[in-house]
Amino acid sequence: MILCDPAAERAVLSSIMQGGDKAFLDIADLIDEQTFTIDSNQYLFQCLKHIAEQETCSHIDIASVFSTAQELGLSNLLNTKQESQHIKAIKDFPVDGNNARKFAAKIKKLQIARNLHSELKDTQNKILDVSGNESIASILSIAEDAVFDFSSKLVDSETAPSTVGNAIEEYVDYLETNPVDQIGISTGFPVFDKAIGGGLRKNTINVIAARPKTGKTLLSDNMGFHIANELNIPVLNMDTEMTKEDHIHRILAMSTEVEINKIESGKFAESPNMRKKIRDSAKNISKIPLYHKSIAGKPFEEQLAVMRRWIVKEVGLKPDGTANDCVIFYDYLKLMDSQGMSQDLKEYQVLGFMMTSLHNFACKYGIPVVAFVQLNRDGITKESTDTASGSDRIIWLCSNFTIFKRKTDEEIAEDGPNAGNRKLLPVISRHGGGLDDNDYINCNMKGWCAKITEGQTRLELTNGSTPDNDGFIINDNDENQTIDFS
Repeated sequence: MILCDPAAERAVLSSIMQGGDKAFLDIADLIDEQTFTIDSNQYLFQCLKHIAEQETCSHIDIASVFSTAQELGLSNLLNTKQESQHIKAIKDFPVDGNNARKFAAKIKKLQIARNLHSELKDTQNKILDVSGNESIASILSIAEDAVFDFSSKLVDSETAPSTVGNAIEEYVDYLETNPVDQIGISTGFPVFDKAIGGGLRKNTINVIAARPKTGKTLLSDNMGFHIANELNIPVLNMDTEMTKEDHIHRILAMSTEVEINKIESGKFAESPNMRKKIRDSAKNISKIPLYHKSIAGKPFEEQLAVMRRWIVKEVGLKPDGTANDCVIFYDYLKLMDSQGMSQDLKEYQVLGFMMTSLHNFACKYGIPVVAFVQLNRDGITKESTDTASGSDRIIWLCSNFTIFKRKTDEEIAEDGPNAGNRKLLPVISRHGGGLDDNDYINCNMKGWCAKITEGQTRLELTNGSTPDNDGFIINDNDENQTIDFS
C-alpha cells in the first residue's frame, strides 16, 4: 500500500501498550482509527483507546485487549492465531516512548496524503471529460477547486472568516437569556477581577510579573485555592521551583491561620485547637480539585503534554474539543536549564516560544492560564511592561499584564500601615478598564500564615471613592453622585 508506514504504526501502538493511558493521551489529539492503514491495527487502536479512556493504567496487556475486543464486538476480528501473534509483536516492539508523538504525527500526515490522493483521483476523471471548448480558467479550476475543498475539510469550519453580523441576533438572544454576574473565573481578588475585565477569561494568558522573594507563589496559591475551594473549579499548578509539600504547608496555613512554621515542624499537634483546625482543613483540601505538578528541568514539550493529559483525564472535554471550566497556573515562565542552548537560541527567543505555545494551548482548549514572569532589576523602581524579563511576545500575547511588588516605605506611610504591604498594578488590561494613573490595588501579605488579602485601591483610600465601570471616580460621599474629572 502506498503512503503508509507499518513500522511507524507499530511504534505508536506499542507506545500505548507499554505506556498505558498516559502515552495514549499524549497523542490522542493527533490520530484516530482511520490513521492506521492495516485493519488489525485499526481494531487494536479502538481497543487501546477504549481502555485508556476508561481507566488509569501504566501499561495495557494482551488479556485486556482481548476482553475489550469482546466488549466492543471485535473479538471475531482479533481471535485468530495470526492476529494474536501480531498483537504480541506490537507489544514487544522496541520503541522509545518519547518519540511516540513524532511517529503519530508522521502517520497522521500520511493519512492526509492518502485522503488527498483519493480526492485527486476523482479530479483526474473530471479532467478527462474536458472537451477543449472550455476556458483555460475553467480547466484549471477543476484542480484548484478540488484542492481548496480538501483543504477546507482540514480546517474547522468555525475558524473560517464570517461577517461580524453573522448569527448576531441569536448571540444576543443567548446573552439576554444567560446573564452572568462575572464573565470570567473569580480569583478571589474582586478589585483585581474588575480591573482585568471580569476575572480570568477563556482563551487568555494572564501574566503577573514580580521580583524574586516578593510572594508571587503565595499569590498563586491564594488564587488557586480560592478557585478550587470556593468555586469547585479544577486548578493545576505547574510549578518550576517548589515541592508539593511546600504548597500543602502554605494552603494549610492560609486556610487555618496557623503559623506555617508550626505546620512544617509538626508542632501544631501540641495544641488540641490547632490540631483540630489542621485536621479539618486537611480533610477539606483532600476533596477539592486542586492539582500540583513539579516541572523543574522538564522540556517544555513534556510540560505541555502534562497539561494536555490533565485536561483530558481530570477536567474533561466538551463536544467541540474545548475543556470544561478549569485554570492552569504556571509558576513561572523561565529558561529551563540548557533549554534552547543546543539550538543556539537566546533567552528571549526561548521565552517567546514558551509564551506562544502557552497562548496557543489556552486558545485550543478554551481555558485561562495564569503565567508568572520575573521582573528585571528595572522593576524595582519602574512599573511598566519594559520591566518584564524575556520577550516582547509576552506583552503581545497576554490578555492582561500585572505587576505584583512590595510597597515602598513612602507608599506604606502615605496609605497607612493597615492598607497593606504589597500592591497589584494592572499595567495592561485588554478586556477591562484597568486602573487610573498612579493607582494600584493594596494587598496585605501575612507571610506567617501564607495569606494575601486584597484591600482598597490607592485612590479609594486617598479620595474616599470607588471607580465606576468607566474608570472615572465617583464620590461616594456626594448624594448626587457627581463625577470628579480632576
